[in-house]
Amino acid sequence: MNVLVLVLDGIGALALGAAVAYGLIAWRSPSGTDTLDDRVRRFAEAGAGLAVSVPPDEAFGNSLSLQDRLRQLLARFRRQVESGSQAAGGVQRPREVLVAEKLARADVKLRPTEWYLIRIGTVVVLALIGLGLYRSLIFAAILAVIGFIIPPIVLRIRASRRLNRFNDQLGDTLILLSNALKAGYSFPQAMASIARSAPPPTSEEFARATREVQLGVTTDMALSHMVNRIHSEDLDLVVTAVQIQRVVGGNLAEIFDNIAFTIRERIRIKGEIKTLTAQARTSSYIITGLPIGLGLLLEAINPTYIAPLLSFKGPGPFILIGCLISIAFAFYIMQRIANIEV
Repeated sequence: MNVLVLVLDGIGALALGAAVAYGLIAWRSPSGTDTLDDRVRRFAEAGAGLAVSVPPDEAFGNSLSLQDRLRQLLARFRRQVESGSQAAGGVQRPREVLVAEKLARADVKLRPTEWYLIRIGTVVVLALIGLGLYRSLIFAAILAVIGFIIPPIVLRIRASRRLNRFNDQLGDTLILLSNALKAGYSFPQAMASIARSAPPPTSEEFARATREVQLGVTTDMALSHMVNRIHSEDLDLVVTAVQIQRVVGGNLAEIFDNIAFTIRERIRIKGEIKTLTAQARTSSYIITGLPIGLGLLLEAINPTYIAPLLSFKGPGPFILIGCLISIAFAFYIMQRIANIEV
């Protein structure tokens, strides 16, 4: 197969995906004018990863363009379909809201449609690379599956690293909040000081919560939105303590000192467990990567030796798939054994 034809096919597939993404963006774009309260409400809902409220359709007038009329018709049809599905099977969160939450949790500045377009482009590009380099549909299918799996894994790794950094900084953040309250600051002023002085990602999250409070969102709602974005158990404990203190009263600075001590002790214990399980986790990486690396090395040195595993004339592909599944299952089991909850 000609490589130029493959490249042109890939460009056409990417152009088609871009056209579909543009159509989805145009579909989701709200039309007409809205008030400041509506915009503030949608800003808070988007910050929490909730379903953003869409303003009601305006009456059709002669001043509306054809594109605005089509957007209004599509928005009305979409809301009717969503309301019918919710009435039939119960209220469910849209998939785009879940994807937006994952992107916000990993601090990826992308829209859900852009994220879907990246995943489609990764699948197409890797499949074309496998077909162009190896001239094999098996390698093309394997690379396409890898391209489909890699973006969510990368997103999950980014979110996990960001969560770990936030949890490591939370103890010092609570001490800073406690000192600010002891100095006479109000709680919103203490949050603003954390947004200015703390390192990221703590400063980013507190700055976002401070902006929500300045736009009219209550402090409790801003903190709840932060918990929805971060999904940290320690932060959930802190926010719960703040909300209880605002109802029943008490010394909030002393509460922060006690929670900070608990979090620091938990971090210390986690560090000791991580040191004790380092050998098991390293062994899981080595045992998993060894057969894969050996297979790639044999393919580069002596392709005819490993050719039966890639030929449809025998059971080679099924054996290869079974080996990959076994390796993945063994890696999962070893990681679960080394993962000790504190």
